[in-house]
Amino acid sequence: MQISPQNQFFQNLEKNRRRKVKITDTHITLAHGSGGKAMRDLINDIFVNTFNNPTLSQLEDQAKFDLKNLIQLGSQLAFTTDSYVVDPLFFPGSNIGELAVNGTVNDLAVSGAKPLYLTCSVILEEGLSIETLRRIAQSMQIAAEKTGVQIVTGDTKVVDRGAVDKLFINTTGIGVIPPNIWIAANSIKPGDAIIINGEIGNHGTAILIARGELALESDIQSDCQPLHDLVATILDVCPQIHAMRDATRGGLATVLNEFALTSNVGIRLEEESIPIREEVKGVCEILGLEPLYLANEGKLVVVVGSENAPNVLAAMKSHPAGKNAAIIGKVTSSPQGIVSLKTSFGAERIIDMLLGEQLPRIC
Repeated sequence: MQISPQNQFFQNLEKNRRRKVKITDTHITLAHGSGGKAMRDLINDIFVNTFNNPTLSQLEDQAKFDLKNLIQLGSQLAFTTDSYVVDPLFFPGSNIGELAVNGTVNDLAVSGAKPLYLTCSVILEEGLSIETLRRIAQSMQIAAEKTGVQIVTGDTKVVDRGAVDKLFINTTGIGVIPPNIWIAANSIKPGDAIIINGEIGNHGTAILIARGELALESDIQSDCQPLHDLVATILDVCPQIHAMRDATRGGLATVLNEFALTSNVGIRLEEESIPIREEVKGVCEILGLEPLYLANEGKLVVVVGSENAPNVLAAMKSHPAGKNAAIIGKVTSSPQGIVSLKTSFGAERIIDMLLGEQLPRIC
């Protein structure tokens, strides 16, 4: 049967609207946030084709899941969100896209959850290179594949040149916590051991040097990495972890102060036990910074009963993300809400909450 010219026109129109489009623009324009064809082509080319999963490809305003499948994985739902404004977008060892995935995965993992799904919302500055955005999306997908999560929904906004600095990303994560796992700061008890999975301050130092504002050179790279598998290794040998948190903004000192205040205990650190690279120490000495406050993107603090600490430490050291793990201190009954540090000279000083900002836009 011969197809009428009118029907042929509509069939061709439908094919063109459904075909995968590779955008030819070289930079973001306001049209890419208008809600029209330019925006749809951007979303399809950069995000849908890159993240490539059946849930996202539906292009609904939400992602839908079968609750029966989630219930089979655990008894509690873990839900978190974070935003990323790091400057520069690319830095030694990582970039804002990988950081956004790993950071949100880690926020889920330290609750004991198995990370499953992420959202991705981006705010783009007019004039941002399309190639830069493509590289970042590809980094996000590589990171998601490594951690076993899917990026299933999101949002795109474009603002005038100068209204944001190139690109901001927000990610929200959902995971499921297995039965009999309860990790919370109010579970900390006097006598508990404090363990960290490796060297602190690498991320903050890498960002500082990458900005090129100082005449410093170093091979220090960000410690940006996913921690979900390390957490699973820890919980395999000891499900009775009292508290666990990743030490990002504000660094190790901030996490421990939060623990001490929440649980009404004291925390005493041993300076000589805290793993820090000599290069990080050197940069901090030059600039007058305190390494305990430097941001990390691949470090977690574990608080566990002293009787379980040796097994937990051994398990952490057996994992690539914990090979430099160390017991760095203990929980005391007093003074409540105070973190103190025994220095290498035998003196003791209080490590308070960070006042102000050592390094802005660090993550």
